[in-house]
Amino acid sequence: MSWAGPDEILLSTSLAGFLDKKLIVLLRDGRKLLGTLCSFDQFANVVLQGACERVIVGELYCDVPLGLYVIRGENVVLIGELDLEKDELPSHMTCVSEAEIRTAEKAEKEARDLKGTMRKRMEFLDFD
Repeated sequence: MSWAGPDEILLSTSLAGFLDKKLIVLLRDGRKLLGTLCSFDQFANVVLQGACERVIVGELYCDVPLGLYVIRGENVVLIGELDLEKDELPSHMTCVSEAEIRTAEKAEKEARDLKGTMRKRMEFLDFD
């Protein structure tokens, strides 16, 4: 059995291969951030340059610019490299302004809340 040396382990588990590449970072709260990896540390704290938050509601999306963005490692769920040669989104998605996507988000949240409220009101009914 052959054991990997410390240098080989460090390189296989490091984000060093992603430096200066465009990434998508999925956060614990469900947000999706895109940007170029500038720096990272042993706790997976990362710094993204030219970062933006990709907000998707139904068939609409918007990239909200954030600039230079520091992300605490404990909030990171997934980090992946974006393939620059492929389209990032399906062709049926429509890019809208930040104001329009915020309005769509609010409407979606209200619909979700209403559905939950209606479900609670109807719990007394037994459909089985």
